[in-house]
Amino acid sequence: MKYLFRNDYSFGAHPKVLTALAETSMEGNAGYGEDGYCKRCADLIRGLCNCPQADVQFLIGGTQSNFTAIAAFLRPWEGVIAADSSHINGHEVGAVEATGHKILPVPTGPDGKITPEQIAPILERHKDPHLVKPRLVEIADATESGMVYTKAELTALSQFCREHDLLLFLDGARLGSALASPASDLTLPDLAELTDAFYIGGTKNGALMGEALVIANPALQPDFFRIKKRLGAVLAKGWLLGVQFEALLQDGLYFEMARHANAMAARLQTGLKALGWTLMVDSPTNQIFPVIPNTRKSALDQLCAYEDWCPGPTPDTTVIRFVTCFATTAEDVDGFLAAAAKF
Repeated sequence: MKYLFRNDYSFGAHPKVLTALAETSMEGNAGYGEDGYCKRCADLIRGLCNCPQADVQFLIGGTQSNFTAIAAFLRPWEGVIAADSSHINGHEVGAVEATGHKILPVPTGPDGKITPEQIAPILERHKDPHLVKPRLVEIADATESGMVYTKAELTALSQFCREHDLLLFLDGARLGSALASPASDLTLPDLAELTDAFYIGGTKNGALMGEALVIANPALQPDFFRIKKRLGAVLAKGWLLGVQFEALLQDGLYFEMARHANAMAARLQTGLKALGWTLMVDSPTNQIFPVIPNTRKSALDQLCAYEDWCPGPTPDTTVIRFVTCFATTAEDVDGFLAAAAKF
């Protein structure tokens, strides 16, 4: 048996989501998000965020959400401050830059988190009008290394951004896992209060596809649909996104799945430690990062699906990534650990 820990979008969707899609498939809904499902779900999200003034926009995937939001929020000469390990800087093939906006990377530690102290020198350097003007800070929760922001950390970052006329945008591709983590004390209303915009990721937490962008800052809302359309980010069958998010959010399924994924990751992480494996970080979410000898990779390839992440701390090691999701079972974890103990 090959165990599947490559990512949290290897499986289609939670059965409740598929059922909701099947039940609405032949209704004949209006297109482009002008349907009752998207409108009702937008109201649901505004209520969950305690942010009645928010604009809720449904998009298809994380990269699309990132470059569309950034392109909408910035003027042509403005740039983005982001962690050097961020998805927009490392795994989106220049999608943000293709919209005309330079990324100003911040070297971060293994946690992938940005602090005000790291931003200040960038602002100082870019006072020169011949340089790109920093205007937006992009962060992710969870970060690329599976770590989460605390309310104190996000509050400090938010206050700094507002004091320096910077927008704060949060990539929420794995927001469910972040908010459901025991290491997090943040809530959706906190995010609506402390950021200018963020999104609730569905693709990596039980949906077939889809992200729900919450634009809390009213100044960023006008004409967003127009740029979304211009960048090819409007789904004609838009009700498919509203239906899915309604199924995910109306009865707490979204966070139930995220808690399950985190619990399976914690079970796997604890088991690996017991076997003597080294970890790059102690992750509180559904991504874990073992450091393995390269001589062990061939046997591991036969046992499970995973991703190489980065070079290890020594030339003969590699950091790999295991990811759990709503479909991961305790039997999967325990079966893998039992097999891993033999090599």
